[in-house]
Amino acid sequence: MTTPQQTRTGATLDVDHSDAAYRGWLKEAVRRVQADANRSADTHLLRFPLPDRWGIDLYLKDESTHPTGSLKHRLARSLFLYGLCNGWIRPGRPVIEASSGSTAVSEAYFAKLIGVPFIAVMPRTTSAEKIRLIEFHGGSCHFVDDSRTMYEESARLAADTGGHYMDQFTYAERATDWRGNNNIAESIFRQLELERFPEPAWIVATAGTGGTSATLARYVHYTQRDTRICVADPDNSCFFEGWTSGDPDVTCDCGSRIEGIGRPRMEPSFVPGAIDRMMKVPDAASVAAVRALEQAIGRKAGGSTGTGLWSALKIVAEMVAQGRRGSVVTLLCDPGDRYLDKYYSDTWLAEQGLDIAPYTAAIDSLLATGVWPE
Repeated sequence: MTTPQQTRTGATLDVDHSDAAYRGWLKEAVRRVQADANRSADTHLLRFPLPDRWGIDLYLKDESTHPTGSLKHRLARSLFLYGLCNGWIRPGRPVIEASSGSTAVSEAYFAKLIGVPFIAVMPRTTSAEKIRLIEFHGGSCHFVDDSRTMYEESARLAADTGGHYMDQFTYAERATDWRGNNNIAESIFRQLELERFPEPAWIVATAGTGGTSATLARYVHYTQRDTRICVADPDNSCFFEGWTSGDPDVTCDCGSRIEGIGRPRMEPSFVPGAIDRMMKVPDAASVAAVRALEQAIGRKAGGSTGTGLWSALKIVAEMVAQGRRGSVVTLLCDPGDRYLDKYYSDTWLAEQGLDIAPYTAAIDSLLATGVWPE
């Protein structure tokens, strides 16, 4: 809309919102986040022991070695850079996130790094250790009884406080540079360069936001590789049903017991057309797999690792049955010490009605015979 004065004189309207103090703060905030990446050595690629005669190598990308102990450290860094460079994160104003725990731990770390408040909106059932870690990094926790309300409650808090709702479930796939820039996919392929099967037959991921599977699949397509991408989904999650039915509006009535993955709706960051395969993994199988992992390599991991490992072992069994050689990669998403009162507690399993014995027997049978039990 022009003003009467502009109409008479032909003057150019000129509004300058430049703020030297804010730009100085922004440059320093971006520097701190990027410096964190420079300080952190890349995560390791661990081998899961399989019989040599199979000619198959199974690897786990160990994301638990990030400074905040999980795969979500990469995502949080990307989301903070995205929010900062878009002008959404401002000095003194809180960052708010809807999270089942690990993303909130990592975002609390980056919020403290750049000096802004952080509020995690999360289910009341989130593990006590994750809550402790969020608070250790200077964040605060805002609990909801129904995980389906996290989104609306986060948006409300952002509006009430003048802060920024990070919204990992919408922006995860946008914030991550899937073409490269040391993303998780580029890192995996670089670390496999000297292995006997440098291009894996399959990479198995799990879906919380969907951003990791999108990054892996896009990178594989962009670099013209033959690697296939499989996404493993736990009970009480909608990704598998939405993917198989082609219905992006599918929902479920309760939250996932496998923290960090599984959602009651198809999240916007999930890119179903980019992936090749999905598996629906029973929660008891996920727990059996993380316990088998500890026996195999001496490391405890969270339940999401078990969901992916179960699917990876099923793929390994298929390759053995077909006489195929090659490699398979899955993710070690976070450490098991965050879940000692859950996935490593027989009391919790009994309370949840989960019987892991048949799934433990299936893994033992596979490793002993190469045959996946029916």
